[in-house]
Amino acid sequence: MRDIRDKRLAELLVNFSIKLKKGESCLINAVDVPLELVEELVDAVYAAGGRPVVNITSERLERALLKGATSESLDLRADCEVYRMKKMDTFIGVRGPMNTKETADIPEDQVRLSALRYGKPLHSDVRVPDTRWVVLRYPTVIMAYNAGMSTVEFEDYYYRVCTEVDYEAMSKAMDRAVSYMEAADKVHIIGPGTDLKFSIKGLGAIKCDGAMNIPDGEIYSCPLKTSVNGKITYNTPSTKNGFTFRDVCLEFEDGKIVKATANDTERLNAVLDTDEGARYVGEFALGCNPSITFPMDNTLFDEKIAGSFHFTPGAAYDDCYNGNDSALHWDLVSIQTSEYGGGEIWMDGELIRKDGVFVHEAFTALNPDNL
Repeated sequence: MRDIRDKRLAELLVNFSIKLKKGESCLINAVDVPLELVEELVDAVYAAGGRPVVNITSERLERALLKGATSESLDLRADCEVYRMKKMDTFIGVRGPMNTKETADIPEDQVRLSALRYGKPLHSDVRVPDTRWVVLRYPTVIMAYNAGMSTVEFEDYYYRVCTEVDYEAMSKAMDRAVSYMEAADKVHIIGPGTDLKFSIKGLGAIKCDGAMNIPDGEIYSCPLKTSVNGKITYNTPSTKNGFTFRDVCLEFEDGKIVKATANDTERLNAVLDTDEGARYVGEFALGCNPSITFPMDNTLFDEKIAGSFHFTPGAAYDDCYNGNDSALHWDLVSIQTSEYGGGEIWMDGELIRKDGVFVHEAFTALNPDNL
């Protein structure tokens, strides 16, 4: 049976996030999600006058395709799917994580090959710059487990943070902060195991207010490629290629990661050796979703945590581009609320946020009490 909450979610994605117009095409990519949700998305696309195309797959099938892949098979897949993607005006990607360790037994070299020959040409080179897109996760038992909740409790939480946030109000509250960051130069981040300096001069700032992610709530910029110096220690777990990394610590010299440690340092460095750009940073962002306050090892939620920031090894986005290209874009998150050790963010010598609370007048509208 259909859940009325899925209908609201589908309408939000189609009408607000991708803003589908009459006559436009929309690719719905559904990975391990109920057919009922896909039906709601198709109905919403038709109701908006659009033309839906559906691709249904699963994590296990993706693993099977990855396990035996060769350069030739990946190039063929990429060619076919790039052809389809180029015919799309919009894209909705929904994934229901069933097993976050699904690719744990796939060699790192195989994962890297797929990222370079399939992921980059399809997503980085075509989908991201050439379509209006939104991506999200669908609630599953593993997500509830990682959040420390019962399945029913997590479902209620999921729909609340995804569909009941006033994204229009959030968007307006972001405007002053964006203007401030567009004029800013030097950034200094201080916290436990962290003393990091870099410049965002001339790169601007982009507000994320429900258009590309659901849930949403961040403002991102990008460091000048060679400006990053110092050390950062992340305090949230992050599963990458089937392995959960903890206590990731990166040291930078002139923009490049020169030392990296974690609970598996060898595996971490293998990820950072994906390509040359993987050891440089492509994004710096401030999380500000008032309803998301704790990590659950799910990037699309964790990077929006109120009082957090993420600092991303890998590719920069085209709309905030520092010249760094990579098949990697890894949003590693650090929470600076007092419960997680606190910290400070300074811009051009002014204190912007302390212990996860915005203190500068250009940003205070984004504090949870004001959203």
